Amino acid sequence: MIITQSHTLPGAKGRNMLMDLTFEETNPHAPLLIFVHGFKGFKDWGTHHLVARYFAQNGYRFLKFNFSHNGTTPEDANDLTDMIAFSENTFSIELEDLQYVIDFACSGSVIPAVQSVCLIGHSMGGGISIVKAAEDKRVSRLITMASVASFRNLWPKEIEKQWKLAGVLNFTNKRTGQDMPVKSTLLDDLERNPGRLNVLARAADVQQPWLLLHGTADTVVLPSHAHDLKAMQPNARLALIPNADHVFGATHPYVQQDLPLALQELCRKAVDFLKDV
Repeated sequence: MIITQSHTLPGAKGRNMLMDLTFEETNPHAPLLIFVHGFKGFKDWGTHHLVARYFAQNGYRFLKFNFSHNGTTPEDANDLTDMIAFSENTFSIELEDLQYVIDFACSGSVIPAVQSVCLIGHSMGGGISIVKAAEDKRVSRLITMASVASFRNLWPKEIEKQWKLAGVLNFTNKRTGQDMPVKSTLLDDLERNPGRLNVLARAADVQQPWLLLHGTADTVVLPSHAHDLKAMQPNARLALIPNADHVFGATHPYVQQDLPLALQELCRKAVDFLKDV
């Protein structure tokens, strides 16, 4: 039987992060995977629960969490409603959050038998996972899904000057139509930490086994990002999913009981990789 346990953990600036751990009841000490969601994402978006079950059924524990400033709240975990928190998010905050999650997982206080973790990061979360893998040796394996090769892929370069002048830039949530403000402190963070937050440069520092997964029909983060990352880290394995978009066929909400075909293929490739290294 598949079990899902819920936990709450303080994140950056003391803001709580919700997380859940999915595993097969007969395999409570299975290897641990930590899923890192992307920009305007959250742990319960779309198909994430089905992905968690897939990995649990294939011999892994799957931990997914909400970044502390991703726009969700403990009271409303299924939508982006806290625009104050969202506006104050930075990449360094997300790295701090991920550090807390890895510390929590490896402490042994709640999740038993964890000495190392595998990170699975999607889109912006892929970039965060690359940086963290490069600097934290408790990360034993890395899987990225449609990962950015630069955090600046999230907006047009030419708007940065006006963004700084205005102090805030609105990002439109295409699903809901809402304007989601992001303060220019996000740009300040990039400029204060040019080495740490250079995803391509950090890709060269990744020593762990790494699987790069990307859809050939991704128009949000172009497949060229995967090739750029592979060029920086030749030891990484690159697998392209034919005709897959940025979310590998998923939607939110997602009412079907089975994974989309492209996401099924991605999960199969990921499990094959994990069992091979």
